[in-house]
Amino acid sequence: MVCELCNNDGGELLFRDAKLRVVAVTGAEAAYRGFCRVIWNVHTKEITDLTRDDRNRFMDAVYRVETALRSSLEPDKMNIASLGNMTPHLHWHVIPRFQDDATFPKPIWARAFTPTDMPPSATLGDSTKWKEAVRFALSAR
Repeated sequence: MVCELCNNDGGELLFRDAKLRVVAVTGAEAAYRGFCRVIWNVHTKEITDLTRDDRNRFMDAVYRVETALRSSLEPDKMNIASLGNMTPHLHWHVIPRFQDDATFPKPIWARAFTPTDMPPSATLGDSTKWKEAVRFALSAR
């Protein structure tokens, strides 16, 4: 079985160390500005498979990413989810939500969408302020 998270970063790499990485989500899901994933680097299926120190390191990264996104984007709500049944890497989705995003208040997976479905006020652009905030939050350890 080919593992997509062993073969590539899984998005735009914002931070990486020996244990984990944080990526900005690219592709269709990038329609949600600030959408990041915190990914454990080695195959680990469940959080209970980690040692206490590794679990604390992983959850601290999720916390830091949420903090950086909240302070830099000021979303209406944050969604944090650990989903996935096929990828053998622990990964948490950290998703700032805005009232003008494509599926608010439903989950982002509630329906398929296309870029033309996006409200005009949901400008995604290439703003890097939130990306720099995430990088800083993880490097300030």
